[in-house]
Amino acid sequence: MELYKENQLKIYNSLTKSKELFKPVHEGHIGMYVCGPTVYSNAHLGNLRTFMFFDVAFRYFTHLGYKVRYVRNITDAGHLENDADEGEDRISKKARLEQIEPMEVVQRYTVDFHEVLKKYNFLPPSIEPTATGHIVEQIEMIKEIIEKGFGYEVNGSVYFDVVAYNESNHYGILSGRKIEDAIHNTRVLDGQSDKKNPQDFALWKKADERHIMRWPSPWSEGFPGWHLECSVMSSKYLGARFDIHGGGLDLKFPHHECEIAQSKTCSGHDPVNYWMHTNMLLLNGQKMAKSTGNFILPDEILTGNNKILNKAFSASVVRFFNMQANYRSILDFSNDALEASEKGCYKLLESLKTVNNLPTKNNSSVDIISWKQRCYDAMNDDFNTPVLISCLFEGVKIINQIKEDKESITDEELLLLKNTMNSFVFDVLGLQDDVNKQNSDKIDGVVSLLIKLRKEARENRDWALSDQIRDELLAMGIQLKDGREGTSYTLS
Repeated sequence: MELYKENQLKIYNSLTKSKELFKPVHEGHIGMYVCGPTVYSNAHLGNLRTFMFFDVAFRYFTHLGYKVRYVRNITDAGHLENDADEGEDRISKKARLEQIEPMEVVQRYTVDFHEVLKKYNFLPPSIEPTATGHIVEQIEMIKEIIEKGFGYEVNGSVYFDVVAYNESNHYGILSGRKIEDAIHNTRVLDGQSDKKNPQDFALWKKADERHIMRWPSPWSEGFPGWHLECSVMSSKYLGARFDIHGGGLDLKFPHHECEIAQSKTCSGHDPVNYWMHTNMLLLNGQKMAKSTGNFILPDEILTGNNKILNKAFSASVVRFFNMQANYRSILDFSNDALEASEKGCYKLLESLKTVNNLPTKNNSSVDIISWKQRCYDAMNDDFNTPVLISCLFEGVKIINQIKEDKESITDEELLLLKNTMNSFVFDVLGLQDDVNKQNSDKIDGVVSLLIKLRKEARENRDWALSDQIRDELLAMGIQLKDGREGTSYTLS
């Protein structure tokens, strides 16, 4: 029997502002859409936090036996500066600065995004559509919105009539904002003079002579509004009503609010059953943002090439750090926090090596079944990874007590303990066994130092010291091999 049939999952729904029992549109199947990156620069760690959480959610759904269609888009049509009414398309601006084609910018940072996610052990989404790959579909949705009476064209640009929509619907249902208080925030290049209302947002914008990325349409040569792409791609691949739509808290308004208005106009009903939003990541107590320079790139953590951290940290440590906080909580990133996470992460990973060599007895003094259920209960409670990690450390304590012969366990329960730990640590949280790699790197460093000292001893004709280094390394299972290219070693 699939695990989802015996696990009742609760999800915090941003729309209702409450935890709700999760019931998918189609039993055994989940459709999940997450707003992906705008590929005009490297994704910073704050961006990565959102994708990392939904990677864990994807992993857990899969672990429970759901068939998941996970769609995460690539915004490659550009954004304006701060997604405001005036300014320059971010991708076009980058292209001008570097004197390359906009799609070269897109390609460069899309590749970088994928490489970073691979280093951090992300599972790829089921589908990764692009905004530019769905221009035709976006034009068709605009036509439908106009036909329904909520879109209007002015001087080659098309806008969504928020006030007209709000007469029969609630614009602000997700964010809790009132229309009169709404702050306009869309992909528009000139002022608001063309609009009926200041709250109206662009569905299509006529391109001026500066705008590089443009496409033909019934209204003008131009480009689609920022919000439109997600409505189009989510409905195309997941249907007019699907289970989960996720993204960062900063997207709740106006982006997701506008999505709801567009999609509901076309389908006649709410497009998403559960809206999920991750909270922000701070850096040393301040919001992480490129605009202020207060950010760190994921690669910089792995290499240690930054001014914030004292040393490099592994991808698993960063994942562990992120999962120690609830996804809806603000999380503060710092060197001290990462060092603490490193200790916890490696303690957890080390225990998984110990569990393989535990002795068993005919009777068990530990209740593994109850412990296992607590692990599932944590994840079933809105993906409560901090509580899950706490439960996993209960497992670590059990492992150590059995090792020290303070507790006993049967063969059957040991297998259950081992499988549960492995499933949650590797399959759900997505950690990797970096302990062995770290230890290997340390061994390599120490042996390289001893090889250097041995070389110096030989140059000084100190044969006794040279032989001593060689023999003692051999006794530890490390055999030195002298060759033309220098001295290498093998582990026996």
